[in-house]
Formats: sequence, C-alpha cells, structure tokens
Amino acid sequence: MDIVIVSAVCILLAFALLSLPRIRGKSSQNNPPGPCPLPIIGNIHKLGKHPHKSLASLAQVYGPIMRLKLGLKTTIVISSSSTAQQVLQKQDLAFSSRSQFDDVRASSHNKYSVVLLPVGSRWRSLRKIMSSYIFAANKLDKNQHPRSRKVHDLIRYCEKCCQSGETVDIGCAAFLTSLNLLSNTIFSKDMIDSYENSEAKEFRDFVWNILFEAGKPNLVDYFPIPILRWIDPHGIRRKMTGYFEKLTKSFDGLIKERLELRRVGNAESSTSTIDVLEELLKMLQTDEIEETQIHNLFIDLFVAGTDTTSNTVEWAMSEILRNSEILVKVKAELNQVIGKGKIIQEADISKLVYLQCIVKETMRLHPPVPFLIPRQVEKEVQLCGYTVPKNSQVLVNAWAIGRDPELWINPLSFHPERFMDSHVNINGHYYELIPFGAGRRICPGMPLAMRMVPC
Repeated sequence: MDIVIVSAVCILLAFALLSLPRIRGKSSQNNPPGPCPLPIIGNIHKLGKHPHKSLASLAQVYGPIMRLKLGLKTTIVISSSSTAQQVLQKQDLAFSSRSQFDDVRASSHNKYSVVLLPVGSRWRSLRKIMSSYIFAANKLDKNQHPRSRKVHDLIRYCEKCCQSGETVDIGCAAFLTSLNLLSNTIFSKDMIDSYENSEAKEFRDFVWNILFEAGKPNLVDYFPIPILRWIDPHGIRRKMTGYFEKLTKSFDGLIKERLELRRVGNAESSTSTIDVLEELLKMLQTDEIEETQIHNLFIDLFVAGTDTTSNTVEWAMSEILRNSEILVKVKAELNQVIGKGKIIQEADISKLVYLQCIVKETMRLHPPVPFLIPRQVEKEVQLCGYTVPKNSQVLVNAWAIGRDPELWINPLSFHPERFMDSHVNINGHYYELIPFGAGRRICPGMPLAMRMVPC
C-alpha cells in the first residue's frame, strides 16, 4: 500500500505542477477573499482536526463568504445567516447540485441516493416518495404506536439499570432506540432486539465506520484526477463498497421476508400498521420504483437518521445534566402538561414548549452535521457581489452560524429560554438555525426526527 500511495503522490505532484499556470491564469479580482494558498496543496493545511471550527475562525478574518483552494478544488465557505439564505433560498437552484465525493461512488450509491442525485426527474420522484409515503404527517401518525413501544422499552431499560446499580451508556442506548424507532417506522420490527445485545454496539460501530470513512481526508477529492480515482490511494472507496454491500444484504433479507409473508397471504396480520416497506413494495409492483432505489433509500435513511438523532439526544442529555435548573424546569413542564410519571406521546410534543426550546438550543450549539451536505455550482454564479467559479464546492457552516455573536446573545451558553418568545424555528425558514438545511435540498427526514428527538 505504501508504494501505491507514493506513486499516487508522484503522479499528483506532476499533474498539479502542470496545472499550476492554468490555475493562476484564471484568477479574478472578483473572487471572494480567503487565505493565500500554498503551491499544490492550496489551503488544505488550514483545515485542522476540526474543519468547522478552523473555518469559523478563518471567517472572522476573511468574512462570511470565503474562498479556499483545497488541492485543485475551489471551495466557498458560507458562515453567516444572510449569505446562507442567498445560497439556500434566493439562489437555491444555482446551488442545488451536490459535490460528488469519491467515497459515495461506492456501489454507484451516488447514482441512486436522494441525497446525492442532481435535481432532475429521478430526484423529484424519490423526494415525492419520501414526502408522500414516508415522512408525511398522516403516515407518521398511523405508525406512531411501534415508536411509542420503543420509548417504553428505553424507559424500562433505564429503570432496570437504576434498580441494579448499573450505569447507562446514554450514547449507546440512544443509538439503539433511534435505530429501532426508525426500523419500526420502515419495517415494523426491531433491527436489534435488546439493549444487552452486543449487536447494538456492533451496528453502532458499523455506522460510525461508514461516517468515519466518509469524513476522512481523501486525496481523490482534493485532486480529482482519473488515475488517482482508479488507484483509490487510501482504500476508502473499497471499504465503503464493503459497508454498502453488507447493508444491502441486510435490507434484502428483510424485503424477501416481507415478500414471503405477502406470498402466503398474511403480511397484513404480521404488521399492526401499513409501514414504509409495504408502501414501497406496492410501488415496486407498479414500476414506480426500482429495487436498487429501495436499497439505496434505506442506506440513506439508516446511515443519516440513526447516528445524527442519537447524537442530538446525547448532547441534549449532557447539557441538561450540566444545567440543573433546566432539568427542574423541564420536569415541571412534563408534570404539568402530561402528568407525573406519564410517558410522552408524539401528540404531546406541540404542548411541551420548553422541551421544544431545549431541542432547538441543542441543535443550535451542536448541529447534527456541522457543515450542511456540500453543494456544487455547475456554472459561474454571482453571490453577494463575488464570483463563484464553475464547479466550486460550497460549504455552509451551520456550526458557525449557530454560534454567531451577531445573531445570538451569549452564543456559547446553553440557554433554551432564548427561544421562549422567539419566532425562530428549525423548519428551514429561519437561516440563523438550519440544522436540517433549507430550500429544495432540506433534509426530508426532518418531520420524523422532530418526533423522535423530544420523545
């Protein structure tokens, strides 16, 4: 592997040196400001261990629209709510394409993923399926009872641990609950059947491995040269291919199990409600969707929807435990609104104003993804008086916007009360708080997430 990486670097250096005169020749006085790039690597060294923090600091120097050169890739970083609104709403179509990182080419996932597809007929069809058959309010209302059972399971597990003097791993418990909440919505069954089951930790580690590989720096992304893509110097695409194939095998088993139940005529009796899988199988029969699209849709849902939800719950619990006065207030609200000792139902969420404030404040300080999923411009675009070059990658730093002192008083303090008399919401219409993004590319799973997190 070492000789492969050395060979890749040599090829890369030769290509970059040959490209350098052309890159310099395309410079424009109208480009957004940014740090001076070094030869070949550009500004890669500026990213640091936590790029969202490093780029937030750089934005204090260069402004809310900043230009970086990451290898051969021009990257525009957005760090204010007003510029985010331009990108996500006012010029949404111009910024609606996705950056195609090399890792998501594994198993051709980029050709089927609703997250990664360009805006077009296939993307619109998948979005319609998600908004009409998966995350529509009436559909979520119909299958809320299996999710309610999962919340009861979590409470019983915590009570059992308290009685036996065992510690509760909040992160693992939240992950397993999120996983089973999602799997019951889709399959009407648990993916993992017990909190003591070692499979829970294994599946969590599996999802973390996918996210870890996806987040690793990749030479191919900084230097998109065909021969580097073929070499795959870090082996990231090969690993991701293995992960996606394993997930697809699991989902295929669940699909075949349901098809067999349907074949013998007792699918309806096996599920208390019509779940997502049942809806998708009906569409499969009428050629409204392909089986490959179903597999990739499930990959999107489980990879994006489990760790982000459990991570938000873990941060909320951490902040509440560090701020005892917040714990007292939220307990008082729960006792007053739903009654002492009773369990929250999804129908109660709209009445629990302070709990909703806690969720908003958690997502402000700790957004599920610090950078919104990267976008790319297909042609040159004018943005707030600057020129965004064709094929530039665009990053919206939601983490920086959520901590902007021009938007928030004491931005580093966890203070849910700031939302008590505020109109600001997380529905994508208020650009100072965009944990799910906004515009046509807003996260389609937001309606389910906002039922899962508070409960």
